[in-house]
Amino acid sequence: MATWFVTGASRGIGAEIARAALARGNDVVVAVRNPERVPDDLKKSARVYAVPLDVTDNNSIPAAVDAAVERFGGIDVLVNNAGRGLLGALEEVTDAEARSLFDLNVFGLINVTRAVLPGMRKQGAGKLVHLGSRSGFEGEPGVSLYSASKFAVAGISEALSVELAPFGIQSMVVEPGVFRTDFLDSSSLSVAAHRMTEYDGTPAHVTLDWIDEANHAQLGDPVKGAALIVEAASAAKLPTHLYVGRDTLERLDVKYQQVQADLAPWREKSAATAHDDAA
Repeated sequence: MATWFVTGASRGIGAEIARAALARGNDVVVAVRNPERVPDDLKKSARVYAVPLDVTDNNSIPAAVDAAVERFGGIDVLVNNAGRGLLGALEEVTDAEARSLFDLNVFGLINVTRAVLPGMRKQGAGKLVHLGSRSGFEGEPGVSLYSASKFAVAGISEALSVELAPFGIQSMVVEPGVFRTDFLDSSSLSVAAHRMTEYDGTPAHVTLDWIDEANHAQLGDPVKGAALIVEAASAAKLPTHLYVGRDTLERLDVKYQQVQADLAPWREKSAATAHDDAA
């Protein structure tokens, strides 16, 4: 049995991860902006503890972590799930919109991780599970800033998997595709306030217009996806990346092909940029 700390667990994939972890006999801390919104089935369990947490409020993070440690004695698995999306061509997105997105998706994750690490280092063990995205290994039109935030999550997680290994702490980034949750609702997904007609009919707005037909009709089953995430996080050794969803696997194949196509004509010239005296 382990203690899980799951951010953004009041609904969607976060709530399903909490349920799956609970079903495996773990204690679960659900860290949410409003504990009143935690689903009733989670509230009723004596092994679930809801704590208020806004990951963009640095002052609330230590209190939430301290409350979890006081209740269960420590945190074994941190799931950085809190986040949201942002739609719009890069030119349409304001600086304020971009910074607000990064405050949640990137800096919130960084600051919660920082708060949990001292306890994990002290106990000589711990697991970090960061919710990235399919858009975190492939930049997609209409979601450039969201992709950028999830590329950042992947980079952070990869670095931490090596950086924290001497302390017995593992790190994994989960890169899911589209799952049938509320993520495409306005409560989780923002659209750039300024829409430019110049982008109508281009890939950026095709993505924007796709949302209405895709919402609540996504391919992935969040219950199955969460079960896989919890299974992987419960293993003795975490994968560095956990790719979740049929669409993620399809796009990963496309990414591999793109890398090879970009590399082939330039490989020799790239290698030739070394100093002539290099071994």
